[in-house]
Amino acid sequence: MFEKLRIKEHMEVADCKGIHVGTVDEVEGDAIKLTKSDSSDDIHHFLSMDDVEKIDDNRIYLKESARIPAGLGTKAAERA
Repeated sequence: MFEKLRIKEHMEVADCKGIHVGTVDEVEGDAIKLTKSDSSDDIHHFLSMDDVEKIDDNRIYLKESARIPAGLGTKAAERA
């Protein structure tokens, strides 16, 4: 189990395979708000705290069963 307080702005969020999904903008209640810059539709997307598998260094890993909104990580991949 992880502590919600360990999740900070600008942390990377990755899926269960370590592939970039987004970047933390802030924590709102029991949800992680992701930055618009990692979204193909330029809106904030949210991930449930229940979808977090672990926090390792400065990266949040999601569970395999996590529901990841379509289009996340696309812009970051295009800029790389």
